[in-house]
Amino acid sequence: MRYDALSFFVAHLMSWFFTNLISAFLLPPLNLLIAAALGLGLWRSRPLLARILITASIALLWLLSTPFVAEMLLHQLEGEPLAIDARQADAIVVLGGGTYFTAPEYGGDTVSEESLQRVRYAAKLYRESGALILVSGGKPLGNSLSEAQQMKRVLEDEFHVPVTWTENASDNTWENARDSRVLLQQSNVKRIALVTHAWHMPRAVAAFKANGFDVIPAPTAYTTRYQTDLLDFVPTANGLRDSKIFMHEVIGMIWYRFRH
Repeated sequence: MRYDALSFFVAHLMSWFFTNLISAFLLPPLNLLIAAALGLGLWRSRPLLARILITASIALLWLLSTPFVAEMLLHQLEGEPLAIDARQADAIVVLGGGTYFTAPEYGGDTVSEESLQRVRYAAKLYRESGALILVSGGKPLGNSLSEAQQMKRVLEDEFHVPVTWTENASDNTWENARDSRVLLQQSNVKRIALVTHAWHMPRAVAAFKANGFDVIPAPTAYTTRYQTDLLDFVPTANGLRDSKIFMHEVIGMIWYRFRH
């Protein structure tokens, strides 16, 4: 039994690793670096094509790294802010957003910044509606405490909000939806208020609807800005990260259409 459990864990971790490895090749900056390297390799045999590849790679890397362009892309996913009435939902479902690993000030794994933003909003919706809460998120990196358990601790210990269901097995958005359905169908829950980041909401809604839920989107952490100035057109690491998030979400939605 112990050998079987270890084999399952290794296979599970390898599946997660290769999925994310393939994803890295499709996302910036690696996809642009590969295009530029290809251009260098073709410099002598196909000089025109080489110049096009290198110029396009540099230009796209610059544009995708600027906060102005990156935030404009995220706004396309987020849409207009929504007015949420969680009283219409049978339950509130909160999706995990990562782990702050071995946090020294907390004595171990706890919620990441993104997860904390989500549970904070879930606590607000709970106080407004009284709807029961499900937290969803497994151990994609093999950490000892699942994302769901981390969120449950924060909600109950810090926000004093009870958690009714804890879904510990999922490693991605599709599995969040599938495994949450298994838990909630036992309580005949079909209409949910779904809490996640605004940029993640389109893909999350698609996954949960495909798994039979009636979804009330409850997005949080919109991409907002106090003012726009010249610095918004200067490339930054954060800008490139936001562009990567946008492309990851778009690729994910396309993948859902083909696979599911």
